[in-house]
Amino acid sequence: MEYILKGGVVIDPKTDMEKRLDIHVDNGKIKALGSNITEKNIETIDAAGRIIAPGFIDLHVHLREPGLEAHETIATGCRAAVAGGFTTIAAMPNTKPCADNEAVLELIKNRADRLKLARVLPIGAISKGQQGEEISEIGSLYQTGAVAISDDGKPVVNSEVMRRALEYTQIFGIPVISHSEELHLKGDGVMHEGYWSMLLGLAGIPAQAEEVMVARDLILAELTGGQLHLAHLSTRGSVELLEFYLDKQVKVTAEVTPHHLLLTDEEVKEYNTSTKVNPPLRSRDHVEAVRKALKKGTISCIATDHAPWSEEEKEQEYNKAPFGISGLETAVAVCWDTLVVKGGFSPKELIARFTTGPAGVLHLPCGTIAQGAEADFTVIDPNLTKQVDTALFYSKGKNSPVNGRSFRGWPVMTIVGGNIVMKDGVVAD
Repeated sequence: MEYILKGGVVIDPKTDMEKRLDIHVDNGKIKALGSNITEKNIETIDAAGRIIAPGFIDLHVHLREPGLEAHETIATGCRAAVAGGFTTIAAMPNTKPCADNEAVLELIKNRADRLKLARVLPIGAISKGQQGEEISEIGSLYQTGAVAISDDGKPVVNSEVMRRALEYTQIFGIPVISHSEELHLKGDGVMHEGYWSMLLGLAGIPAQAEEVMVARDLILAELTGGQLHLAHLSTRGSVELLEFYLDKQVKVTAEVTPHHLLLTDEEVKEYNTSTKVNPPLRSRDHVEAVRKALKKGTISCIATDHAPWSEEEKEQEYNKAPFGISGLETAVAVCWDTLVVKGGFSPKELIARFTTGPAGVLHLPCGTIAQGAEADFTVIDPNLTKQVDTALFYSKGKNSPVNGRSFRGWPVMTIVGGNIVMKDGVVAD
């Protein structure tokens, strides 16, 4: 396709650009940027009043396939991704069988490539079978395309295994993504331990269940010199530990989810299982701490932790329902409304957390707008207000704690390799 995006405000945190520009796209690449590009016989697309950002990257997505297709497939997950404004997503390995071998990674890559929607980057398992006892064949996973390794969904309890993973991945220059959770402290907890867990009579998960493992993994990252990435950070104590080790020049990055930026544990009072996530929704002081860390850049990424489940699985009593929600299709609007409209973030600051932040963690060449670069764009209407309706989700998972709420600032176009794969909320066939 060849066309010109006309009159949008181009925001690229990597080059510190924020300027009204036209973008000439040809053969999947950015052919030119300019203030008034005019070419005869070339289609123009009016982007006036819109923000054109580098394609958004989500480095924490559960596509469920292979093995758990009742909850999501690569096809439905990729449609959800581009519907939500994401051009690149990283797929977590907790499938069945898990992504601890070349065959599973090849399956994920091939099925995603055939769709020609979002770019899908596989993440390999840290340990064989995600059992936490023996590290996977990391070199083989890397050669097959793994951009990171993680046992997300399960913590690596064995500290020796985590140490060896942090050491071995240095050969390949990829991060180890930690699911920070001390299982004995978590126990049978289903929500944040505090006032609301006591009032509701639900077993609580203390903040320290996350912080103890965050501390251990930071100590091991310092010991080994490996690159550590902390998934779904949610507590004030975790932020303080992160700041301390960043000051010591330890190679560590972190992410936070949209739901941990918006919601508190009070949401659980209706016993809606769409509020059941892991780590759990925290109290207001924790929410404020992660917001401040995100604005400061201590936390460099927003990631959805998109973890869809079938309605049958989630429609159980709170104690029995699985942890996890669908987040791809609401993430951008939730964060724009919460952080830009109401939270004091500039558009460029927020866009950086969806682009340069995750691109830096995974060492990706994308996340910028420049002549000759891939034509991956997320186009946002900062004034568009819409109500979330999970019945309209492309994802198989219809469970969202923000269903029925209205947010301002939605992606209205997703462009991957020059192809318009989503326009006005409708994903291309």
